[in-house]
Amino acid sequence: MDMPYAVTTRTSASAIALILGLSVLALLFAAPAFVSRGLIQDLFFILTMLVLAQFWNLLAGYGGLVSVGQQAFVGIGAYALYGSVILGGADPVSALLLSGAAALVLAVPTAFFAFRLHGAYFAIGTWVIAEVARLIIAQWHAVAGGTGTSLPRDALREMMLVSWVQDTLGVRASAARDILAYWLALALAVATIAVIYWLLRSKRGLALAAVRDNTEAAKSVGVDAGRMKWLVFLTASFGTGIAGGLIYLQKARISPDAAFSVTDWTAYVIFIVVIGGLGTIEGPILGVLVFFALQSLLADFGTWYLMALGLAGIAVMLFAPRGLWGLISERTGLQLFPVQRRLTGGLLAQSNRKET
Repeated sequence: MDMPYAVTTRTSASAIALILGLSVLALLFAAPAFVSRGLIQDLFFILTMLVLAQFWNLLAGYGGLVSVGQQAFVGIGAYALYGSVILGGADPVSALLLSGAAALVLAVPTAFFAFRLHGAYFAIGTWVIAEVARLIIAQWHAVAGGTGTSLPRDALREMMLVSWVQDTLGVRASAARDILAYWLALALAVATIAVIYWLLRSKRGLALAAVRDNTEAAKSVGVDAGRMKWLVFLTASFGTGIAGGLIYLQKARISPDAAFSVTDWTAYVIFIVVIGGLGTIEGPILGVLVFFALQSLLADFGTWYLMALGLAGIAVMLFAPRGLWGLISERTGLQLFPVQRRLTGGLLAQSNRKET
């Protein structure tokens, strides 16, 4: 009897990766109970940079939108949180949703203008818009303008769930805030990867890949290219805004130059994605670990640190154009987050049964 055909993306490697991933996730969740505060802060940095890298990868690697202005959404998300806490008395944790909403509001006019540009002009346009946003925020005197400000001590002391963390783990308030921020970053990273993976495995993921590879060809088969670009741009902006609010919630101090830093929130993110592997979910995960290792080893060398990062990026682009994960996947065929469709069943399944 003929077996029905089926389309699947799962592989044996992805099933094993799921089990290992859940184990690692459980370990990371329990980490505050047995690791130092310094390591928690390092893990927070890794997780937040991973979130920023995944959203930039969604834009550039899957949507073909190479933006160098993502710092605009980090900064506006962070300032939305500070403004709501300082001026409106909001709880910093609940204000994280306002960070995403503010970034989404900024993304609409940004996309309206930037989508009229293409290639390098699009990249430059997003950077210019980010600089305009920085200059405007620097004039916001209610949050100390260009000099920067800090979150009120009362807001930090009374922040949602901090007392529960203190009582549960028996730590001081400052350590409890770091642990809470770390758990929020872990939840955000998991949600980011899950949403992007779900999107890529859906019909919209196929449409997005078609738009990235050839916009005109995608339009010819009925794909609404403009709609797909809006979808990924708004999604990436919303997530980046939440990440920006969370980063500066943990820092507890902000200034326009820091919040809208193109080096910290765009250049480093691009480096992470490029060395890890553009257009893969696994790439930013590997890339952020490499970036953190290089930063830890070379941060004391001043300008040589940036030069070393640049040389590492050039070396990867020359010898592994698809990134480190692309090189690994090419040689081993390993895919932890497979999105490529495979046909199973029918004559194919019958031939496999005969061979076995």
